[in-house]
Amino acid sequence: MLKILVCVKQVPDVDQMRMDPETGNLIRAGVPAILNPQDANAVAAAVRVKETWGGEITLITMGPPAAEAVLRECLAVGADKAILVTDRAFGNADTLATSYSIVSAANTAGKFDLIFCGKETLDGATGQMGSQLAERFDAAQITSASLIKDIDLENKKLTVERELENGTETLEVTMPCLFTMEKKNYPLRLPSLKNWMASKKAVITTLTSKDIPGLDLDRIGDPGSPTKVPRMFPPVMPEPGVMLDEGSTEATVTKLISLIKD
Repeated sequence: MLKILVCVKQVPDVDQMRMDPETGNLIRAGVPAILNPQDANAVAAAVRVKETWGGEITLITMGPPAAEAVLRECLAVGADKAILVTDRAFGNADTLATSYSIVSAANTAGKFDLIFCGKETLDGATGQMGSQLAERFDAAQITSASLIKDIDLENKKLTVERELENGTETLEVTMPCLFTMEKKNYPLRLPSLKNWMASKKAVITTLTSKDIPGLDLDRIGDPGSPTKVPRMFPPVMPEPGVMLDEGSTEATVTKLISLIKD
């Protein structure tokens, strides 16, 4: 049986976020939290694999206790188990510390054949997590994967299609393998009422820093994060262009020169 891990994240709805112009900090108060959209596509891909070739899907996320909501959302569309990694010690983590924490927590559930991630998150948009996780899991990595075409369970090999800037390529890869998924062939799935009700009662495994054997506290949270963001600021929008039509070429050129001098 395939053991499948899907990494998901609860993110703020960036369409409703604002920035304090004086402090440069994001104003999160009152902003709803949602499942990262590209992670939803990764869940859809994992569920399709499970439906086609069998397997068991485990979800994992790191965040505050409220992040349990996105795990239940994913359980409702076909995942089987869920792990919530939550502890103030994990706070202020960059991608390096986060990938270490996620892999350390996931290893408590055993080894996985396939790992699915979204391509990037709405809040950070670094696109770094997939590659870092693959290295820590010692797994092959296929970025921008768009289609799981075939799985040879006996030989533990997959045929996968991935997106390129100017087309696609088809690759054969040996498990374990990690994918960062495109949404092309894996649209969001909607839960049935029965599955939605069942997800509300599902037991979610909660892990704190004390529950993960061998966890190095100097490699998690703020102490384990070399990336520091002293300040954020909104991009400066360019001024709108001006159409010049002064009635003649000479008059238009004269007007243009006066604008340049000003």
